[in-house]
Amino acid sequence: MSTHTPLQPAAPWVQVEATFEDWDAADPELLKSMLSQLILIRSFEEYVLDLAGQGLIHGPAHSSIGQEGGAVGSALSLTSADSVNGSHRGHHQFLAKALQHIAPAGIDPTEEFTGDIRTVMLRSLAEICGLSRGFCRGRGGSMHLQWHEAGAIGTNAIVGGGVPLAAGYAWANRHSGSDAVVVTYFGDGAINIGSTLETMNLASAWKLPLCFFIENNRYAVSTNVEESTGEPRLSARGLGFNIASWKVDGMDVLATHLAMQEACEHMRAGKGPTIVEADVYRYFHQNGAFPGSAFGYRTKEEEKAYRDRDPIKQLSAHLERRGILDATAIEKAVDRAATMMAELGDVLLEPVPGGKPGQRRIKPEEWPDPDFVDVGVRGDLSEFDGIEFVDRDTFAGATTESKFVECIAAVLNRRMETDKSIVIMGEDIHRLNGGTNGATRGLSDQFPDRTLGTPISENAFTGLGGGLALDGRYTPIVEFMYADFMWVAADQLFNQIGKARHMFGGENDVPLVLRSKVAMGTGYGSQHSMDPAGIFATQPGWRIVAPSTAFDYVGLMNTALRCKDPVVVLEHVDLYNSTSDAPVDDFDYHLPVGKAAVRHTGSAVTVISYLAMTNYCLQAITEGGFDADLIDLRWLDRASLDWETIEASVRKTNRVIIAEQGAKGTSYGGWLADEIQRRLFDWLDHPVERVTGGEASPSISKVLERAAIAQAAEIAEKLTEVTEA
Repeated sequence: MSTHTPLQPAAPWVQVEATFEDWDAADPELLKSMLSQLILIRSFEEYVLDLAGQGLIHGPAHSSIGQEGGAVGSALSLTSADSVNGSHRGHHQFLAKALQHIAPAGIDPTEEFTGDIRTVMLRSLAEICGLSRGFCRGRGGSMHLQWHEAGAIGTNAIVGGGVPLAAGYAWANRHSGSDAVVVTYFGDGAINIGSTLETMNLASAWKLPLCFFIENNRYAVSTNVEESTGEPRLSARGLGFNIASWKVDGMDVLATHLAMQEACEHMRAGKGPTIVEADVYRYFHQNGAFPGSAFGYRTKEEEKAYRDRDPIKQLSAHLERRGILDATAIEKAVDRAATMMAELGDVLLEPVPGGKPGQRRIKPEEWPDPDFVDVGVRGDLSEFDGIEFVDRDTFAGATTESKFVECIAAVLNRRMETDKSIVIMGEDIHRLNGGTNGATRGLSDQFPDRTLGTPISENAFTGLGGGLALDGRYTPIVEFMYADFMWVAADQLFNQIGKARHMFGGENDVPLVLRSKVAMGTGYGSQHSMDPAGIFATQPGWRIVAPSTAFDYVGLMNTALRCKDPVVVLEHVDLYNSTSDAPVDDFDYHLPVGKAAVRHTGSAVTVISYLAMTNYCLQAITEGGFDADLIDLRWLDRASLDWETIEASVRKTNRVIIAEQGAKGTSYGGWLADEIQRRLFDWLDHPVERVTGGEASPSISKVLERAAIAQAAEIAEKLTEVTEA
């Protein structure tokens, strides 16, 4: 008969409750500051709902009324060096961290709320209204609040989307030797999101000082937690990842504070991540000023039971019991906060000219200038001021024939040697003598603490890289083994990293390099072969590099790593073992941003291509004797295209072929052809033609794969068609 031995989790899991002894031992100044923060946040939220009811908030107003105890209790354990990010319901998280930053010694509720307090509340209100004096200059609104100086690194509208980013800040803290911690707030909905669970695993494996703070308000919109999971005690997730976990009543601000103090002590001691689950309750529906019971998914009895345990009521009762504040003083503090919010509203609002009595509008001068709409999608490239760019014809160093993939490893090695901020991460990059293709050869031996072999968790390590970039102390290089894997991490790449600079006001540098390879022609099939250039070109914020020679790869990688925007560097397996002109020992030069290369000159037709397809185009042109210009784009994003070179060629040839291997549906050439025809229509004597792969993804079958991609034969056929037309 089999034996059964009970197993015990390696990590502790405890529930913390504050006793009367804890309340009696608590510093009166701490309790008064708790009250001030709770009242200020509650008054702020009530005023926001009032404005929303008047139609003065454009977009959602996700109220946190009822949940303030979790945010205040946790934030009071933090310093300005610590960081937090949060969810779409994040006003309270943001304000608690901001108030703790400006008043670390506490806020006296018996005094007027003046100075920095008013400024924080006004700028927060302005941001939620979408106004230029807001923290993100009106771009973030209710769901994207950020104030780096205070350690508030950004609330997030994607459920669970901010969790991996927080891990990047935590990694930077640990690696730099700081004892600062990071708290990522999210709710019961996000606990089942893959990015959250991936990040828990990564944080545990790497012992990051990251607190996963779960605000369990029981409802993801209208779906309750018992419907969503078989274990509604959400902090139990920590046991599976060996993360020390605490469960606490988040309506009890002191109990939350005590649990958070223990969690911070654990993290600051280098023991790794923590989970704090705070049971809280939002009094209103997902959005707006109606209770959940109005929509039928909660009962009035349940709502009343939680309101009876309101965090302000509980704290006020203990303050009165201990004789620290009486009911009159507390009531006056509430009135002062409400009066302050009304006064701040008067700064932003005015009567509607000719309107009904009491009808108000945003003062016109408070709105952002419409010309600001696209400012900050990318940076201004001022980081390249003083850089002397070279190209192959101006490079003074010695060159030799080298393998493409060897130059990848050489330039990465050189950059990590000269720049201690560079960190490279990806699956298996630290093993197999340089990863699956040898591109990271030697890095793990030379830089073991900055060459990070990751779990298979693209969302987590991509987001961690994004957090590193936004933190600013490190420059991450993220490697995806195949380009198709980008779609596993699409939220982090496109919703987070690509939008971060613009979304938070246009001033966040995002210095991240993403490397990946296109593997068409290798027999790896539909999910390991795609060319992502066409999809990346539609996403704001990203710059796209596509080198076709070893010399170009070195110079373009150096430029990408200096750039303060996220840059995807595409590689192609056809190029890895190819040999071409490359530097012997100078791996420090930079190729300019937005400069294409002309690989062949002619006058009958302009051929535009990139990556390995450039060589197929050159083969077709030379073998067929075609009179063609061949432009190797090198930079593919909208902001970096070399229109000067393209226009000069089209004015000469009056015909254009765009050649790529990508499938028709995700074609890069689709949008480029449209742009060429609009910009250069007067110079075209023929419609812009395209050579692409087929509609289907490449298959495993060698014959079907060849039929699905384009190479020299397809280009030659199109050249013949266009030049003989």
